[in-house]
Amino acid sequence: MTKPKLTYFDAPTSRGEECRLALHLAGIDFDDVRVKREEWPALKPTTPFGSMPVLELPGRPPLGQSNAILTLIGRQHGLHPRDDFEAARHEAMMCHVEDLRSVIAPTMWIADEAEKKKAREAIVTSKIPLWAERASAQIGNELFFSGSKIHVVDLKIHMLMKWLLGGKLDHIPTTSVSVFPKLVRVHDAVRDDARIRAWYAKG
Repeated sequence: MTKPKLTYFDAPTSRGEECRLALHLAGIDFDDVRVKREEWPALKPTTPFGSMPVLELPGRPPLGQSNAILTLIGRQHGLHPRDDFEAARHEAMMCHVEDLRSVIAPTMWIADEAEKKKAREAIVTSKIPLWAERASAQIGNELFFSGSKIHVVDLKIHMLMKWLLGGKLDHIPTTSVSVFPKLVRVHDAVRDDARIRAWYAKG
């Protein structure tokens, strides 16, 4: 191995995509390994925690867990705060994003449509508003999470918001999060960054 390798599903979504974006923003030339769904069962036992993304660096063991990957990239390439407390505050927000993902994700596997509708409507009523209020309280008044500079935490917020604003989650209306201006602002600021646009322009 001569350069970093990131392994994730062959989709521009979720935890893997935020790590791809972080590597791109850091200016790192990396192998973007994209796994087909049918390939995953055989690959899963070989990963550190039975999950993806996985980052591999020359001379290092594979690293799992998106927050760990993002924090490492951020620390090494100026995309994560140097101040210990501010860094911890960013990491807390990244954990908060995972908290909501962990609530929504199980509904993806509910086959019965009526049961799925009930579960997601409960999330919209009882989980998302409180989650968004707490997230918004942590976000400052400038462009990104903590100022005018993009950090890896902003990528994580962006990917979650992109999912929720995309209109593809049945029974979770986009208005459940679109009414929270700070979250929308961070999403839009990442989306409109020239380097992010360049990533998606290359196809």
